[in-house]
Amino acid sequence: MKRLLFKDLLAWKSSEFRKPLILRGARQVGKTHLVREFGKTFSNCVEINFEEFPAAKAIFDQHLNPELLIRDLSLLIEQTIVPGKTLLFLDEIQEAPLAITALRYFYEKMPQLHVISAGSLLEFALEQVGVPVGRVEFLYIYPMSFIEFIASASSLGLLKLLVQDPFESLSEPIHEKMLFLFCQYMAIGGMPEAVKRWRDTQDLNHVQDIHRQLADAFVQDFEKYAKKTKLKHIDLLFKRIPQLLGQRFIYSHMGSDYRKRELAPCFELLEKAGLVHRIHFTSGQGLPLGAQASLEVFKPLFLDLALAQTVLGLSLKDWILDPKATLINKGNLIETMIGQELLALSDPKTKQHLYYWHNMAGKSNAEVDYLVQEDQFIIPIEVKSGKTGTLKSMHQFLLKYPQTPYGLRFSIQQYSVYEKIKTYPLYALSAAFPEIRQRVQAFIET
Repeated sequence: MKRLLFKDLLAWKSSEFRKPLILRGARQVGKTHLVREFGKTFSNCVEINFEEFPAAKAIFDQHLNPELLIRDLSLLIEQTIVPGKTLLFLDEIQEAPLAITALRYFYEKMPQLHVISAGSLLEFALEQVGVPVGRVEFLYIYPMSFIEFIASASSLGLLKLLVQDPFESLSEPIHEKMLFLFCQYMAIGGMPEAVKRWRDTQDLNHVQDIHRQLADAFVQDFEKYAKKTKLKHIDLLFKRIPQLLGQRFIYSHMGSDYRKRELAPCFELLEKAGLVHRIHFTSGQGLPLGAQASLEVFKPLFLDLALAQTVLGLSLKDWILDPKATLINKGNLIETMIGQELLALSDPKTKQHLYYWHNMAGKSNAEVDYLVQEDQFIIPIEVKSGKTGTLKSMHQFLLKYPQTPYGLRFSIQQYSVYEKIKTYPLYALSAAFPEIRQRVQAFIET
């Protein structure tokens, strides 16, 4: 299955300033498959999985000289490693901390060798070992975006409609088809194994089985990075956060038996594992958005919306059987999916953060779902699942910050522009931002 990140890997391969690359992302978001596909662009790809091949770890424990490392690895696995022709893929690198340290020496002493590393719980290893600052580079990977979901079904003709510049309304039958595909995406989500199972079987029961297996695997991982005293707290958060999507997260709402001092460190562990993200409140007064963001006021975002629905025990069939009514009735889930899309389509070279705004003054309950930076401006985003609905919060924000050039609304409606508000259909987030549109165009052409 095609991934947007493939183009970034090709650029990394040909860069004269290339450094060893670390892929960062949650478990099962497609890191290994992506690198294996990328490895086909080399004369050969040598994959070392430290979980499956602990003898390789012992080599890094003995020395970190790149020449000795590739000599011994070649002898151990009986494959030739040739700098400039071979891709060396160090998978599950968290199992071999000294291999992380070795990335520095590959950069300094053997820069011609292409080295990529990845791992399921890599963030915890990086925290302990430290990042070879200035000696490695990163790409962040998330669950598959709607763009990649469509591409998995080879619907490239539909993708081309989403990179129109300027974007225009589609014919009504095509608009309805795109909304239906978006509802499929709401049910299937972006976890690659689930997407592949849907593509191959079109059986939602099989897909939900995959979701359950993934959720069980994430729970089993808790023991790998959480102390026994924290297991019940982290398990509680994992199960409760999907209920709170689109809402401000308040620790006291977890129950009278739990305290913030117990739950906050566990929330951070789930963040490091990539299972949850925060949408931080920010005043929106200026750039960077993070400068006015609150660490304490935030809304939670789960790794994958379809997976979150399965954790809650919800049936996914309505997204397929009655998509329009489901869109209208599940606005908080639509809002969450737009956040998931913003992450998946963001610049993979830097860790992205999401922000929202609400009016803290007086009794106003005005709230804008997301704030993003576009060039030197802050752009407010509202998500509306139905055809009707006011945009009072958006208007309040535009009135409060008149320097804002425009606002964006995503809804089931066709594209339109009224005063300073541009409305895009839910499926067309990639069309609303020039940089994302360019990435999608390059993706289509790859």
